[in-house]
Amino acid sequence: METLSTTLPVRFVERLQAIVPPARLAETLASFDRPKIPVLRVNTLRSSVMETFTELQSQGFPLDPLPKSEYAASLPPEWKRPLTETAAFAEGRIYLQNPSSMLAVEVLAPRPGEEVLDLCAAPGGKTSLLAMKMGNRGRIAAVEPVKDRFYRLKANLTRLGVTVARGYRMDGRAVGHKVPERFDRVLVDAPCSSESRFRSEDPQSHAHWHERKIAECSRKQKRLLLSAFQALKPGGRLLYCTCAFAPEENEMVVDALLLRHPEAEIVPFQLPGVAQQPGLTRWQGKTLAASLKEALRILPDRIYDGFFLCLVTKGRGVGAKAGPARKDAAAWPRS
Repeated sequence: METLSTTLPVRFVERLQAIVPPARLAETLASFDRPKIPVLRVNTLRSSVMETFTELQSQGFPLDPLPKSEYAASLPPEWKRPLTETAAFAEGRIYLQNPSSMLAVEVLAPRPGEEVLDLCAAPGGKTSLLAMKMGNRGRIAAVEPVKDRFYRLKANLTRLGVTVARGYRMDGRAVGHKVPERFDRVLVDAPCSSESRFRSEDPQSHAHWHERKIAECSRKQKRLLLSAFQALKPGGRLLYCTCAFAPEENEMVVDALLLRHPEAEIVPFQLPGVAQQPGLTRWQGKTLAASLKEALRILPDRIYDGFFLCLVTKGRGVGAKAGPARKDAAAWPRS
């Protein structure tokens, strides 16, 4: 098998050749060699899109509105640092975020007044976008177990004007047992091997990559997804996503949920205008659920990170029943 890159781990490149369509492999590998074009989104909890774009353009920032987005724009990499020194950034009127992450929230499509769980919430970019899409109406439980990341999450939500989120410093794997069938929408942006963020010029970005690391991530992700599904109301929707390419961290995690919970169903969705491929239904000789073809993999380019997204719903009255809520569930906000 031909190796198309000499700076990334050889085994990682070999796996990519088995995952990514041949027509997109060169572009995918090139994405590790080039700096990402930064993207900002306007935080409409703090300001209007037109007002903020006009202000930044008057300051000389060469904004290029992102196609099919009402609130995001890209700009050349050399403008990223000056952007972080603006009043708009300091006041939480803009936020730097990769558009693949924004699409996760768009696919989940939270609505005002709903109860939403962000199970792996730090640093708060997606949490704040959830609140923005909800118009700061409803409730968001933002879960993060790591102390410094938890306080960074809280600081970001305050700066961004989020008033509907409450932070919980706890292990997300315990949430489903604690508050079963509580939430209308659940977001699981699971901790992963971060393969799409590898950089050829930065050996440290992939220094610890190994298939053992993938297996370790997969075990944790399966427990997080199970907890998230337990916390989801019947008829609710759950979005599972990672920035990894590894099927063990993506399709195989969802496949494990489908095997355990027959009431879990994958919901088809579309992402027009984004380079993508369907979810895999076979990997290394193992056949996975046919419905996983309805998941999507965003293929990386100069702007978008590689990203896996799978939207799941819980059928009503089918499969295993949720157990009673624990007594300590009273600590969670009530509707």
